[in-house]
Amino acid sequence: MQTDASINPGNSGGAMVTLDGRLVGINTAILTPAGGNIGIGFAVPSNMAVAVMQQLIKHGEVRRGRLGIGMHDLTPDLAEALELGGIHGAVIANVEPGSPAEKAGLKAGDVVAAVDGAPVQGATHLRNRLGLTPVGSTIRLTVRREGDEREVDLTITAEATSSGDFAGTPLDGARLRNASAEEARRAGSAGITVDSVEPDSLAAWVGLRRGDMIVAVNRTPVSSVADLRDMLAGRRAIVALELIRDGNRLFMVAR
Repeated sequence: MQTDASINPGNSGGAMVTLDGRLVGINTAILTPAGGNIGIGFAVPSNMAVAVMQQLIKHGEVRRGRLGIGMHDLTPDLAEALELGGIHGAVIANVEPGSPAEKAGLKAGDVVAAVDGAPVQGATHLRNRLGLTPVGSTIRLTVRREGDEREVDLTITAEATSSGDFAGTPLDGARLRNASAEEARRAGSAGITVDSVEPDSLAAWVGLRRGDMIVAVNRTPVSSVADLRDMLAGRRAIVALELIRDGNRLFMVAR
């Protein structure tokens, strides 16, 4: 959420309130080319913060939901090319095999126009709705396909994660999951995303960071957590990890 309210360095995590005292966001960042406040700030919407808080209280972690789809915005040009008229929504770019989306019959090219009757404004809006919906919940998508509109019910599943499986390896302490289709598209490669790293763990000592994507071990590509586990099984005590971090490729030696 963008705001022109004055947010200065050190205000991150503070409350953003309206003039009548209603909490609307949690201050997060400012656009600061010269190091000072220029009147452009960003905050996490309060409803999103509440959803995260509730998951932390209940589970001790945030369990992001998934349907197994990659998506992008439905631009006016794309809507015109697909003869969809003036509707808003998110276009499904790909569907992961075996995912809830595939089982429900969703296909690449489908347009998600609403979730539980609420209009979808774009890919980011849909991604956030799905990610913060409690795992196990059933949602109803309004989907447009070739001029027809249909309602599809799907059950949200948890993103696949793994941490304990790497105990005793140089990745001990890292919580890993298969990279999403969107992450793989941005990186230009399939891989394994680092969701979190426990402080003072082997993974932290190696230098792994949240958001890193592991794409190869000893120059051999890996595309899933299962592949990575097999690659590390029986390996010598030192391995070379190839990562993508902030759009750059780098090698990291793990002992």
